[in-house]
Amino acid sequence: MRYNFDEIIDRRNTSAVKIERCKALYGTEDVLPLWVADMDFRTPDFIFEAIRERCEHPILGYSMPPKEFYPTIINWIEEHHQWEVKRPWIGFIPGIVPGLSFSIQALTNIGDEVIVQPPVYYPFFHVIKNNNRIIIDSPLKTSNGKFEMDFDNLERIITPKTKLFILCNPHNPGGRVWDFETLKRLAEICNMHNIIVVSDEIHADMVLGNNKHIPFATVSESAAQISVTFMAPSKTFNMPGLISSSYIIPNEDIRKQFVDFLEASELNGGNIFAYAATVAAYQKGNEWRKQMLKYVQGNIDFVVNFLETNIPQIKPMIPQASFLVWLNCKELGMETDNLFDFFIQKAGLGLNKGTVFGQGGEYHLRLNVACPRSVLEKAMKQLHLAVNNHQ
Repeated sequence: MRYNFDEIIDRRNTSAVKIERCKALYGTEDVLPLWVADMDFRTPDFIFEAIRERCEHPILGYSMPPKEFYPTIINWIEEHHQWEVKRPWIGFIPGIVPGLSFSIQALTNIGDEVIVQPPVYYPFFHVIKNNNRIIIDSPLKTSNGKFEMDFDNLERIITPKTKLFILCNPHNPGGRVWDFETLKRLAEICNMHNIIVVSDEIHADMVLGNNKHIPFATVSESAAQISVTFMAPSKTFNMPGLISSSYIIPNEDIRKQFVDFLEASELNGGNIFAYAATVAAYQKGNEWRKQMLKYVQGNIDFVVNFLETNIPQIKPMIPQASFLVWLNCKELGMETDNLFDFFIQKAGLGLNKGTVFGQGGEYHLRLNVACPRSVLEKAMKQLHLAVNNHQ
């Protein structure tokens, strides 16, 4: 079956975050919203079929995960990431950002330090600050057009109060697929200092080209024993509104702390439709996933080529995973706030401001390219016109 990713779908009047929050973020609703990290592609039919099938039963009562729920997830992870996950290691969480918060609450104390690597997905900062822990930045470096970890800096900033490291793997907003040697070195440092690594791997199934996702926990036994991994089908299959994610924790002691917190807080249950959709995604979704990624790669190539040809002042970081493109706009000669306003007022585009991702986000914007090509073409033409008029 060939899927149609060129279809234009009107998301107005569906309570879509990317539409409803435009006024608050941009001061106007008259922008092309290319910011929040979901896709404007039709959620695949097999997801809706699974939900409709469940709806044929006349009672939506209290439900447990169906018997195939965890085996299906485990099989997918082994097939796609060569990680043999044991059944006791895995459980349900209602979203990865909540999972980050649960980890901080379960595995650290108020006043403890948590390391992040900016520029990085901004909820990392929120969950640390809102839980009264201390944010410690270990900024990423840029080398040959992609992010690299700065291990010298990392080793300098660790203190006896440093208890947790939040890893974005693959990285958001840079699209970096962390390689084996990088993850192994990170594991060695964190293991040496008794630091637990919480790895957000929500983009694991959206790796592009010949790149290969490596789960942090697989690089060594010591990595496995200090790891908390979060995965989900939500980004890959465009169903984040269903809130279905999983934790994977090989270490029995860490797992007990985490699970005890979930059970005490009554946070370890999902809903009927999340269970059904997850099983459908992992059992039936690989062909859709491959076609979607091919289309997304085409969109990335289009943006990169357009900018190189028409707006060379804007330098895109070419992602190795996902549908997000990190744009370096420093050569446009504007400060970050003015740059953000320029994209809104002159180009009619709603992107993410780079500084919300922390240190290193200055002069940057994050662009979501998971939309029909015609929308992206319109966006680039508007941007080109705006830049030409500005010069």
